Amino acid sequence: MTVTIGRRELLAALGGAAAAWPLAARAQQSARLPTIGFLGANTPSAQSQWTAAFERRLRELGWIDVIVRHGTVNVVAAKAATSVIPIVFAAVADPVGNNLVAGLARPGGNVTGLSAQIPDLAGKRLELLREIIPGLRRLAIMVNGGNPAAMQDLPEVQAIAGPFGLEVITRDVRRAEDIAPAFESLKGRVEALYVPPDPLFTTNRVRFNTLALNARLPTMHGTREQVDAGGLMSYGSNQTDLFRRAGDYVDKILRGAKPGDIPVEQPTKFDLILNLTAAKLLGLEIPPTLLARADEVIE
Repeated sequence: MTVTIGRRELLAALGGAAAAWPLAARAQQSARLPTIGFLGANTPSAQSQWTAAFERRLRELGWIDVIVRHGTVNVVAAKAATSVIPIVFAAVADPVGNNLVAGLARPGGNVTGLSAQIPDLAGKRLELLREIIPGLRRLAIMVNGGNPAAMQDLPEVQAIAGPFGLEVITRDVRRAEDIAPAFESLKGRVEALYVPPDPLFTTNRVRFNTLALNARLPTMHGTREQVDAGGLMSYGSNQTDLFRRAGDYVDKILRGAKPGDIPVEQPTKFDLILNLTAAKLLGLEIPPTLLARADEVIE
């Protein structure tokens, strides 16, 4: 079986997701090969490990020669573009809240996949940040207001910050050229920065974290790619595992299953990543108890 990229309308419809013609459609159009389109919101280098995991799993399941070109915004657009082509999302913040599926157990329609549980992790991320900065009182949240997933995370952080006694300052950043001015406006005003996962920040991760270090702002991120690029720490679902598991969804659909009948699954692996180099540059000492719990420590 050969699976290849094709059909311009398919590529236009898909983002951060995979889509496949079901077996029924394949039988009707025997001259055509099944098609899997895979598009994402970040640069290929930013998500290379995720797409590689997805492709490896498809190969393990017997689907070979897959060509992959690597969010919530994209899956919403895909669903709006087609109600026929099956859509599998690899990591969506809140598929029910974003009206992508009717329910987790029985999605209905043509969309299914894996939830990243982004809003549910806000409390844990703030707790971890406060372990490194026990006297934390002023927190900044930098968020892309055009991203539904980020906007779902924002109220969760704000709600939890109150009981923690944190004053919160929010900066809405929607373009790459707005990142530097946002950091400039935060200098001397806050003691840490919470960053919801967002393709804009991931694509510009090196510049983003360089600006954070220059502003002496400890950062809490949702993905390890940001910590690799100089961020202080991240806590979130293991994206590589989610993308690998997305291959199983595609396999089921290619073998005839209906997307609406395949339950949405949730993460089973969560990673805490710490950057000791960033901590030293910021003059912070990471508690030994936190280091012991980390899944990976970058030095």
